[in-house]
Amino acid sequence: MALTKNQRRTRIKNRIRKIVSGTETRPRLSVFRSNKEIYAQVVNDVTGETIAAASSRDKDIAKSKGNKTEIAALVGKAVGEKAIKAGVESISFDRGGYLYHGRVKSLADGAREAGLKF
Repeated sequence: MALTKNQRRTRIKNRIRKIVSGTETRPRLSVFRSNKEIYAQVVNDVTGETIAAASSRDKDIAKSKGNKTEIAALVGKAVGEKAIKAGVESISFDRGGYLYHGRVKSLADGAREAGLKF
């Protein structure tokens, strides 16, 4: 039987999560993408603590005009700035089972633009 899109993404996500893990020195930038919104958070998996988070539903980002890809870049920039303010410079990127293309790539580029290294 063929897999649904969500089942396929869950398999890919689990495969990625076996390898990518966030530590105190190099936390994980996790991405979740829905049809309308995009969310990103920087996570320390050792302590289970979220260091920084941003989404397209944040008030300053929701006001801005543009397509979903442009808004994803703003979210990446916002989460990058919050992470830098929290003392994080390098991260490992967790694309969450999504292809590194479109909104996910734009979010990553925005985070790099803010000064994160990965």
